[in-house]
Amino acid sequence: MSSFSANRLVLYVEDDRINIVLMEEVFRRLPGWQLECAEDGAQALSLLQSLAPALLLIDMNLPDMNGLQLLAEIQARHGDAAPRCVALSADALDEQTATALAAGFCDYWTKPIDVPRLEAVLRQMLG
Repeated sequence: MSSFSANRLVLYVEDDRINIVLMEEVFRRLPGWQLECAEDGAQALSLLQSLAPALLLIDMNLPDMNGLQLLAEIQARHGDAAPRCVALSADALDEQTATALAAGFCDYWTKPIDVPRLEAVLRQMLG
């Protein structure tokens, strides 16, 4: 494992390669931060066995499960020790946002991602 502090580790769960490349570029501009990526829910759950991310960024539409299902599985496995999770989606409907927040996501970001906002929120959330 790298020398990055666990509180600077973010796991991004996304199946769209273009979105992954964008997020990797964002994190290159944030020295001291580490980004790990998973392309589906199963891979994310596997990585969570060996990583201790402070934050997960979870696309709501993954190939093997949706973001709500992934969050429920994370909560079932980790309980109160579950990392904070942010939902990401192109769907900006108030109902979708409310459902995600009620399920336990700490925030809901719409795509395309507003990069300056993302950087500001990450700095605020993770110090």
